[in-house]
Amino acid sequence: MNVLAINGSPRKNGNTEYLLKEVLSVIEKEGIKCELIRIGAKKVNGCTACMKCKKEKDGRCHIKNDLLNEVIEKMVKADAIIIGSPVYFTDVTAETKALLDVAGYSLRAAGNPLRRKIGAAVVAVRREGGIHTFDTINHFFQINEMIIPGSSYWNIGIGGDKGDVANDAEGIKTMRTLGANIVWLLKKLNQ
Repeated sequence: MNVLAINGSPRKNGNTEYLLKEVLSVIEKEGIKCELIRIGAKKVNGCTACMKCKKEKDGRCHIKNDLLNEVIEKMVKADAIIIGSPVYFTDVTAETKALLDVAGYSLRAAGNPLRRKIGAAVVAVRREGGIHTFDTINHFFQINEMIIPGSSYWNIGIGGDKGDVANDAEGIKTMRTLGANIVWLLKKLNQ
């Protein structure tokens, strides 16, 4: 079993990464392999509707999108996928949106290989827009027929400056509960 966490934040070691690491720490304690990739502040391109992926049906983006193709390949191999994003103008970051669009379109064209995998959203918010951002990521999981585990609250941590989410006790508890629920679900699905 393996879990892929994708960080859409352009801030290295920021609040989104902190929250993702809280979730992964619980999963790793159970001996499950985890990988964390940051796409935020990296060169990615959104979908241009060139339709090549639909024609080729290979689950790849055919414009210059090497990083996203690498991430998409890892998503297909993962048993669970956690996508994290901070709130930018009440939604996901541009890099996260590019991933959702490109992966969603190319993988659905390739027969929907994310079907019945686990998908969880993690959001870092300063003030508002957390639920909308959470919903944006979960819509990706739902249209790909993925299984979304719950937690003790919505998977949102509150903090503005780097490290502030560490002071959000309920947010940290939520991330740890999410990690425990992902472990439970992985074990049930792999019996």
